[in-house]
Amino acid sequence: MNEESRISHFTNPLYLQSGRILEPYDIAYNTYGSLNEKRDNCILVCHALTGSQHCSGSLNEKYGWWSNIIGPNKAIDTNEYFVICTNVIGSAFGSTSPISKIYPKDISYRFSFPVVTISDMIKAQRILLDSLDIKQLYAIIGGSMGGMQTLSFSILYPNIAKKFIALSTTHATSPYIIAFNKIMSEAIISDTNFDNGNYDLEYKPILNGLKIARMIGYLHYITKETMQNKFGRNYVNSDGLYELFGRFEIERYLDYNGENFCNKFDPLCLLYLLKAISIYDLSYGFNSLEDALKNIKNKLYLISFSGDSMFFANEMREIKTAMDAIGSSHLCDYYEVKSEYGHDSFLVECDKYADYLSNILKS
Repeated sequence: MNEESRISHFTNPLYLQSGRILEPYDIAYNTYGSLNEKRDNCILVCHALTGSQHCSGSLNEKYGWWSNIIGPNKAIDTNEYFVICTNVIGSAFGSTSPISKIYPKDISYRFSFPVVTISDMIKAQRILLDSLDIKQLYAIIGGSMGGMQTLSFSILYPNIAKKFIALSTTHATSPYIIAFNKIMSEAIISDTNFDNGNYDLEYKPILNGLKIARMIGYLHYITKETMQNKFGRNYVNSDGLYELFGRFEIERYLDYNGENFCNKFDPLCLLYLLKAISIYDLSYGFNSLEDALKNIKNKLYLISFSGDSMFFANEMREIKTAMDAIGSSHLCDYYEVKSEYGHDSFLVECDKYADYLSNILKS
C-alpha cells in the first residue's frame, strides 16, 4: 500500500465561524493508495476526538486507528480507492493548533488561539482538497467527531461526495456529553502544572489533570458490561487489598491509559476540541434539523451501535426519522450494529460492520 505523510501550508486567510481569522495555517494529512486518472476514486476519512491523520498502515511500528478497515482488500480497499485523512485544525498532530507558533512571532498561540468548530474543520479540509485538484470525492466517512464532520459535509457541501457515511455520532451534542466535557476541561485547567496554559511545550511537566480527563472520557468508550468482562473485580496481584492505594485491575488500567495519553496528546488541543464537540449542532443556522437536512443531495448512510453509551443509537435514528419526514427516505439508510461494547465499537468491532461498509462502497 502506497502511504505518504504530508503537510500543506496555506497563506490565504481561513475565515472561521466565530468571525475570527486564522492566517497562515497548516494541514497535516496522510494518503493511502493511488489517485486514478479521473481523480474520482478518493475517499476522505475524518478522525475522532483524539485520533490523527494516521488512520491506517504502520508508523513507528504503531498501527493506524482504523487499520482493520482501511488497506489492501479491506472494507475500504486501497487497491481501488485513494484514501486521504487530515489532522483537523486545532488538533495535536501537525495541523495548526493552540500549540503552533503565531506567524511571524516565535511564541505559541496557547489561549489566544480562536475557538474552532466542526464547520471550520471541514472548511479547511475542503480548501486542502481544492489545492490537490480533487473536486469530487467518492465518499466521506468518519466516526464520532469524524461522523460530525461527515454530517456537516453533507449539509454544507452536499455535492462534494457521492456518499456520506457517518458512524457513532449525533446531530447535536447532548447536555449529558457537554457536562462530561466540562468536567474533563476543569480537570485540565485546575492542574497547577497546567499553569493557565503556560506550561513548557517542549518539556511538558506531568499533567495529572490531562490524565484524569482521559480517565473520565474512558467511561464512555466502553460499557459497564464490557468493563465487567474485561476487568471484573480482579485485584492487582502485587497490591495489598488493605493498602489504601492498592488497585483493582480497572484502576491500574485507567492509570496506564491516562499516562499513555499524556505522552501523546496535548491538553490545550484537547480543550479546544472538546469545545468544538460541545457547541456542535447540525441545525445551527437553519430553522430546524429537518430544514438543515433538506440540503442533502447525495446518499447518506448512518451506522449506529446499540451499546454506544456516548452518542446513543436513538440520536442517529432521529436523523433517519427526520429524513423520512421531509420526503428524503431514499437518500438515507440506517443500520444498527448489535453490540454491547460501547462507543469504541466502531474502532474495535470492525468485523461487525465491515461487510456492510464494503457493500455501500461497491453499490
